[in-house]
Amino acid sequence: MTIPAWQRLLVLLLLGLAAFGSAHFLTGVTVPPEPRLGRRGAERRRALASRAWFRALEPPLRFVAGIMAPLPLERLRERQRLELQRADDVLGLTPDEYSALSTISAVAFGTAAVLACRAVGMSPMLVAPALLFGLFLPKLELEELIRARVKQISRALPHAIEITALCMGAGVDFPGALRLVSVGSGRERGPLEREFAAILDELELGRTRREALLAFAERVPSDAVRDFVNAVVQAEQKGNPLSEVIRIQGRLLSNRRSVAAEEAAARAGVLMIGPTTLLLGCVLLLLMGPFCVNGVGGQP
Repeated sequence: MTIPAWQRLLVLLLLGLAAFGSAHFLTGVTVPPEPRLGRRGAERRRALASRAWFRALEPPLRFVAGIMAPLPLERLRERQRLELQRADDVLGLTPDEYSALSTISAVAFGTAAVLACRAVGMSPMLVAPALLFGLFLPKLELEELIRARVKQISRALPHAIEITALCMGAGVDFPGALRLVSVGSGRERGPLEREFAAILDELELGRTRREALLAFAERVPSDAVRDFVNAVVQAEQKGNPLSEVIRIQGRLLSNRRSVAAEEAAARAGVLMIGPTTLLLGCVLLLLMGPFCVNGVGGQP
């Protein structure tokens, strides 16, 4: 059956209009500038200097972020902004770039699934799971970074609090003690030292001590950090000696860490019962197996 000429002309006209509209839309996209200031700008410069794959990915990432910028996704952006702050502004990403990274990852995994299905002659049933996996892969990676960072900060906090209390007992004020702790010992700053430096930066910008500490607790969702911040804020409000409160808080966090280590060791002993039993069964089977086989298959 031949297609009438007017239908073919209509299809070509619609395709031309679609191509013209797509080209007009893409040429009108405003590419946002890369972050240059603050922690986000510093992380962006560090990522561009040390990671070649990110240097290659950044231009399309910013272009897709420019496409997503006009979308009314303020709640999503606010949640993503908090997640990126808790991950120490990894790669210096903005919320729109974070969404763009998820979109690019989904397209890449979907394309790979289509090519793989065609190569092996399978039906494209894996495309949808590949798209979903690619869409949520950046979020899973970010959540893993947040968990690792919170764990490191929670482990280092009791020792840092004790040093802060010693410095304050020697006559140094609270910002000065934090500055001494955040300097480090000639090595790269850890997550806790970077957070203390961020608190000092916020104090220098005019924020109150309470606001800076509450922002610290928001960036690090940990019980140890929350207890430390609440103790310092309450001591400041009630006029209690801050050095004594910090010293007591450091001792409590150290005791809590010791109890947690003992509980983990006890759980490890219980969890080892199953593998040890299986290992013992395998050893007995290796030792007694030949005798059992010879006894069953041997001559009476």
